Amino acid sequence: MACTMVKKGLLAAALTAGALYVAFGTSAPSYVRTAFHKVRHNAKDAVPVQFEIDRAREEIDRLERPIRENMEVYYRTQVDVEHLDQEVATVQANLASETRALLALRDGVKAGTLRTVGNVTYSADEVRDELSRRLDHVKNVKAMLAEKEATVKAKRKIMDAAYKQMVTMNAQKKELMAKVDAIEARLKLIEATNQTNEFNFDNSALNRVKASVTDLEKRLEVQARIAEQEGRFAEGNIPVFVEQGRDVLKEIDDEFGPAPKDAAKPTDKSL
Repeated sequence: MACTMVKKGLLAAALTAGALYVAFGTSAPSYVRTAFHKVRHNAKDAVPVQFEIDRAREEIDRLERPIRENMEVYYRTQVDVEHLDQEVATVQANLASETRALLALRDGVKAGTLRTVGNVTYSADEVRDELSRRLDHVKNVKAMLAEKEATVKAKRKIMDAAYKQMVTMNAQKKELMAKVDAIEARLKLIEATNQTNEFNFDNSALNRVKASVTDLEKRLEVQARIAEQEGRFAEGNIPVFVEQGRDVLKEIDDEFGPAPKDAAKPTDKSL
């Protein structure tokens, strides 16, 4: 059954590849790559920013492990170096003592004073053998001391590198955390601004309602003025009755002033 599914999958892939080749020819791989990158880019853009911030914090927290590993390397190497320093100091002291003894024995042989020690008399060959043994021992100690000093030097380099790496990573961790904090603070500010914009939208809606009411008032005012004009110029005159004995001309003169003396005399043409 598994083989059947694999065959079906390969067949589907082959058919898809064939269809792409038919549609786009030799440019099909380019279209596939472009579509893949676009889908991946769109998928990444769809991830919420807060989620990416939380993910970045987790990645930064994971830096604590390599920082601690470098810390352990540093302090473990530091302890090794301290012990090696003590060993080197001890070997150096022993080497100096044995070197002095070797040189004293050599000087005594040359002077002929160390052929007899106590009640024991040594032959020249025995003294020469003792000098050879001590010389070989001093050389071996020197070689061992050189190795220990080289080891101390190498371990100091490891210790310095671990310390620099630890300090650098710790500083970068703090810097990255500060940047993430700043990004999150900016995100909160943007979210707060968006909330304010929502309230502004409400205010805008209220302003639109006010504008609509104002427009209605203007339209009513226009209609009222049109109605007034239509009433004023409507056909047919409304009869006006004046009280008998009322001096209308005098009232007009009192209200608006007398007519100019050179005003044209009215004709007898009726209105």
